[in-house]
Amino acid sequence: MAPVANTNEAKQPAGEEPLRLHIGGLEPKAGWKIFNIQPGPNVDFVGDCGSLGQFADGSVAQIYASHVYEHLGHREELPAALKEAYRVLQDGGLLQVSVPNFVAIATMIAEPQRTPQEQYMLLCHLYGAQADAHDFHKSGLTAKLLALFLRRAGFRTIRRVQRFDLFDDWSGRQRFGRPISLNIEATK
Repeated sequence: MAPVANTNEAKQPAGEEPLRLHIGGLEPKAGWKIFNIQPGPNVDFVGDCGSLGQFADGSVAQIYASHVYEHLGHREELPAALKEAYRVLQDGGLLQVSVPNFVAIATMIAEPQRTPQEQYMLLCHLYGAQADAHDFHKSGLTAKLLALFLRRAGFRTIRRVQRFDLFDDWSGRQRFGRPISLNIEATK
């Protein structure tokens, strides 16, 4: 089991690789540290993505968060989390975000050929499977809305990408032959 950091700040020692955080991750990968709300065998840092107080300003080179930010309320939690990501990223640092694509999934739900079971499965992508206290979605995001939140947090370059292919996660998954995720890269 990887140690859980319990210091106030995680600083990058001189001469080491830049810190890259996988927020909400479980899968270990060389060069990445996992930050998750729940402890686990591969989790390096435990905490809420809305408060990255363990990390100094500008101490992180890259953040990857797949199907995390939709769990946050759109009024306060999501803006605070994106501002925290911006704060800890180095100048020129990259934030890669994948969230359920509200438009794509809602369109699929409304298709007349969808059975109730298929509609329910798609509904779980929008609102969470609600299997535990952390599996509820509070925000439905479109490309325009997510870009607005990112701009308000300070990000300057925002672009949509098809997929990331960094981890085995939801960012590249499909339903009925179509992507269900909205994938965005934002640069500080």
